[in-house]
Amino acid sequence: MESRPESPQPQGAPRWVAMFYRPAADSWRTAAQSPHRSPVLYALGEMTRAVRARGDEVTVALWGPKDGAWHRYDAPQQQTAVSRPDPEPSPDEPATLAERMTGRRHQVLMAGLTNAGLYDLSPEDDTTVQTLVERLDEAAVRRIADWLTAAGGTR
Repeated sequence: MESRPESPQPQGAPRWVAMFYRPAADSWRTAAQSPHRSPVLYALGEMTRAVRARGDEVTVALWGPKDGAWHRYDAPQQQTAVSRPDPEPSPDEPATLAERMTGRRHQVLMAGLTNAGLYDLSPEDDTTVQTLVERLDEAAVRRIADWLTAAGGTR
């Protein structure tokens, strides 16, 4: 098992901070910070998907305020999932409205999952999201995303 140092506590007043471990440099790097939890979780999800898409392992730490002091929050278990990118039309094929709306519903659901703290998805999770995107209309997808956001406490 690979050993790595624990994430250092961020400096300054408590706020929401996402930190990524960089194995090549054997160091932690602040990746996102905000006084609000939601934008940090969103950034954490996007960065995690980008790093995994490159085939790299991801180790993250989420710090935030609790009772006026710093507190390290649990991050989801690391998985070897690789998120599928949304299919893009070829340059000579214009994107149809249906394709754009499918991509939009996917983006809305992924944002809702990220707001709920679920930013490291398994292949089964990705398949389930894709199934929902294909079967539900925009209003239903937005409602589910609202529920996820409320469940994550980011409202």
